[in-house]
Amino acid sequence: QVQLVESGGGLVQAGGSLRLACAASGRSFNSNPMGWFRRAPGKERDFVAAISWNGGRTSYTDSVKGRFTISRDNAKNTVYLEMNSLKPEDTAVYYCAARLTHAYTDVASSNRYEYWGQGTQVTVSS
Repeated sequence: QVQLVESGGGLVQAGGSLRLACAASGRSFNSNPMGWFRRAPGKERDFVAAISWNGGRTSYTDSVKGRFTISRDNAKNTVYLEMNSLKPEDTAVYYCAARLTHAYTDVASSNRYEYWGQGTQVTVSS
């Protein structure tokens, strides 16, 4: 059974930092893009960041560019999201996602990902 398990969420003051991790089990995603999405209260799930299989390509939504960094450790089958200079508007449930296709295309589209974690809450206080 494939599982994606996020960790690292929590409560932080504005300007602070958090590092999320997503550990995959049940199969390897070392040849596949992976991504992070988030759902803020009362809003739809939105794309945050994605990374290619070897980390050579990354993508970010405009609102997090320069503040968030996505990375991966294929030896650990884990993807990370380093979040700095956090703002109250970053408050959301953050989800890790993995896809079966190898191509780094449409990475911002949630319907291109087959596997999802349960989510981890990030709350940024002002």
